[in-house]
Amino acid sequence: MKKSDQLHENQRRNFLKQFATGAAVLGTGILSAPLAASAANLSSPNVAGADEWFNKIKGKHRMVFDVTQPHEIMPFAWPKVYMMTNAATGSSKDDTTAVVIFRHNAIPYAMNNDLWAKYKFGEMFKINDAENKGPATANPFWQPAAGTFKAPGLGEVKIGINELQDDGVLFGACDIALTVFSAVVAMGSKGDPDAIKKEWLAGILPGVQVMPSGIWAVGRAQEHGCGYCFAG
Repeated sequence: MKKSDQLHENQRRNFLKQFATGAAVLGTGILSAPLAASAANLSSPNVAGADEWFNKIKGKHRMVFDVTQPHEIMPFAWPKVYMMTNAATGSSKDDTTAVVIFRHNAIPYAMNNDLWAKYKFGEMFKINDAENKGPATANPFWQPAAGTFKAPGLGEVKIGINELQDDGVLFGACDIALTVFSAVVAMGSKGDPDAIKKEWLAGILPGVQVMPSGIWAVGRAQEHGCGYCFAG
């Protein structure tokens, strides 16, 4: 291995080690400042319209899928099955709503491919690409190629975020998780946490609503008549 390549690899490993160390301090209070700042600014443009967003929930059959971890394909397969089986038992799309909330370690699913490549979310959050089995360098569930996901007995299953959105599935993302993890990345890279978070917010996928917190969103969904399903 060339000296420059070895240096790059050592820097990458040091960054990932620092990221893990930073994540471990969540329970020590070191990140209390970004948490407090986010909690004190729930009316910021980041989460504008969050309460009104729940008015999109419609129909008799309503379910919120609480996604705290990557959990392979499950955060996307379960809302698909929910919509599919409601349709198969006579319920129209207008009578069925699935809400998916990305929070905690599932937060990168809310962001675009450029951010996945730049911040190596696949390595950070241990999310592998379905095809090559290595760490994902792009969001595996945003505009996946046809035939990417298949299930025994069902064949191809269209569970990309964009495909689920076409089915009427609603997606929300936790602002607290965005705040905390962008601060952790800044700690590891000696970057500016505010600048990193701003970049992450700019890279939120189309149609995904940023929420004051993921758990807040799960609670609001239930207040709007949704049943609860833990999806990862």
